[in-house]
Amino acid sequence: MPIKIQDSLPAQKILEKENIFVMTEYRAMHQDIRPLHVLVLNLMPTKIETETQFLRKLSNTPLQVEVEFMQTESYRPRHVEESHLDTFYTVFDDVRDRRFDGLIITGAPLEHTRFEDVVYWKELCEIMEWSKTHVHCTLHSCWGACAALYYHYGIPRTVLKEKLSGVYSHRVIKKKSPLFRGFDDVFEMPHSRSFTIPREAVEAVPQLELMAESEEAGVAILKSRDSSQFFFNGHPEYDSMTLAGEYERDSIKGMDPKIPVNYFPEDDPTRKPIVRWRAAGQLLYSNWLNYYVYQSTPYDVASIDGHEEHVKDIDSSDDVVSE
Repeated sequence: MPIKIQDSLPAQKILEKENIFVMTEYRAMHQDIRPLHVLVLNLMPTKIETETQFLRKLSNTPLQVEVEFMQTESYRPRHVEESHLDTFYTVFDDVRDRRFDGLIITGAPLEHTRFEDVVYWKELCEIMEWSKTHVHCTLHSCWGACAALYYHYGIPRTVLKEKLSGVYSHRVIKKKSPLFRGFDDVFEMPHSRSFTIPREAVEAVPQLELMAESEEAGVAILKSRDSSQFFFNGHPEYDSMTLAGEYERDSIKGMDPKIPVNYFPEDDPTRKPIVRWRAAGQLLYSNWLNYYVYQSTPYDVASIDGHEEHVKDIDSSDDVVSE
């Protein structure tokens, strides 16, 4: 089944070349199918690259998904053409009276900035509060996850002495969770951040449950116990060359970055990385979209009010994997 996007979005040609079934607005209008409405608040400066990464992950399911992109109104990015934003992006005032099945809040390159000092922090807080009553299920990614954990639960981040960059091994804790249906006990996922979330801080909040962690990268995936909020501290959506691009960018800036861990063959930046996280990354987004959005969202999207029943995971870490 296809993913529905706006006509002429640049990601369309890229995805079609990869044989990913995308559907334009015109074609979708002629079908009598209730699509899932997913809003993506894109906080990354690399707008088109990030759009393509998330669309790729949302597309590989038997569901029709209608994706819209939103930008902050209190801050306009400098690294993307105004025409692209005007054509393909909305702002919060345009959607505040609408309901959505899903919301994705991306990461942002603001690791060393206090949340309260972020130009659009007040607007982001308003959006996160709005999501509790107007969105069935919200997924927060990397910095977006850190910001949401701070806003919703008061969990502080811990700044690392050096940037965590590379592909790390993770242990599935909630093996019976639908989120990890089809997973092995251990999976790999890229990380690119200069902060971490203390495990003890998560365990002190009864409304949260730790789903997966890494011995090297720490707390990786969390969710609220009512399954209305998810927090990915890594980047399962990353392309094969994303970490390489970040490494090159930081090198050009004279930041003397460390070579991303477990990424380049023999730690040689001149060699093409070997992707070992694509399957797990696709499963994460497919399972989230299927089990936590589609399976429990109201048929009438206008009736979403934040109080509908969500999928509740079996609270167990037994060694039985749900297939």
